[in-house]
Amino acid sequence: MKIGMFTDTYFPQLSGVSTSIKILTKELRARGHEVVIFTTTDPNAEAEADVVRISSIPFLSFSDRRIAYRGFDRCLKIARSMNLDIIHTHTEFSMGLAGKYVANRLRIPNIHTYHTMYENYTHYILDGLLVQASHVRVISRQYCNQSNAVIAPSQLTKDTLRSYGIHVPIKIIATGVNIPTFKPEEANSFKKELGFKDDDRILLSLSRLSKEKNILEVLQAFCELKENDPRLKLVIAGDGPERENLEQFSRKHELDVRFVGFVDHEEVWRYYQMADLYLNASESESQGLTYLEAIVNRCPIIAKSNDYLKTVMQEEAFGKLYTEEYPMVEATKDFLERVDSNQMRPINPENLYEISAEKFGDQVLAFYQEIIERYIEEENGIFDRVFGKVKNIIREIVIGGKV
Repeated sequence: MKIGMFTDTYFPQLSGVSTSIKILTKELRARGHEVVIFTTTDPNAEAEADVVRISSIPFLSFSDRRIAYRGFDRCLKIARSMNLDIIHTHTEFSMGLAGKYVANRLRIPNIHTYHTMYENYTHYILDGLLVQASHVRVISRQYCNQSNAVIAPSQLTKDTLRSYGIHVPIKIIATGVNIPTFKPEEANSFKKELGFKDDDRILLSLSRLSKEKNILEVLQAFCELKENDPRLKLVIAGDGPERENLEQFSRKHELDVRFVGFVDHEEVWRYYQMADLYLNASESESQGLTYLEAIVNRCPIIAKSNDYLKTVMQEEAFGKLYTEEYPMVEATKDFLERVDSNQMRPINPENLYEISAEKFGDQVLAFYQEIIERYIEEENGIFDRVFGKVKNIIREIVIGGKV
């Protein structure tokens, strides 16, 4: 099968979308399929085989993201030369529209993955004055209903899309992650490199430092947790617009927090495997790959409960979910107490297939095949209906003596 991926965001831009596309591409290629990625230019990008970059500019106040402003016909020419079987779009904006254009002109199906709950991100566009939640619903409905099918990473996303009035088939397929080799000795050495003692207990936050990630709640929880257990240390990995505010809060409350800044994705395993717990207070995640990355690196999580995470947390060893009635502080205390009393077994690697990249690739490939078969049937059905009408007209003319 030959697949064209269309996305506004791809490496070196770091995001869950970039990671999801890279994981899926690797899985598809491992199964012998061809994949070409159509994305925006980036001043820091290096040339890659099977990655087509289209002229772009920074996207308004969200300057580390980009939007293409031309190149649709170039995409079409390349896609036609490759004889693509299906288009998979990962954005509703510039490259997503390019993907729609290519699919329409080549008369091949288009599947769309709805990665982002945009209602949580409108503040990035002129502080929410230009684009509001009602606009998001209209744009999403119009775009998705022009697709042959949609992939939703969670039940929450699917329910949201249905509430927008999206009526095309929607399949829930959560992005899986690669299961890395567990290296406890290297992780312990890395812990010492960061200046921590053997008996220090490391709490980790790893994400973009932005409002919607709600990292302030993690700091507030750490204030309380630290009072009860002085061995606890907090590491905040990542960078973003909220970093200065978070550092100011930390200094004001005299918290011993280690801000390590941006971490290359190839190195994040060291932080997860070094940590005792991963804390995440975000309410904006449709799937949250960092949750899965923590778990496959044998680092349990404490996270805000949602429908998606309830499906992920099938093993007690994976961690705990908190709510307003059962806050982060209590969930963290309870989990650590069970670890201390030897009531909690380590994460079993045999239980990780359900959140693996392998399962993700299997599910997406099966969905591609289903939609292609359905598309061919519908196209043949249209031909049969048109041909049938023409045949009836000819029969009426001949039998009726009009010829």
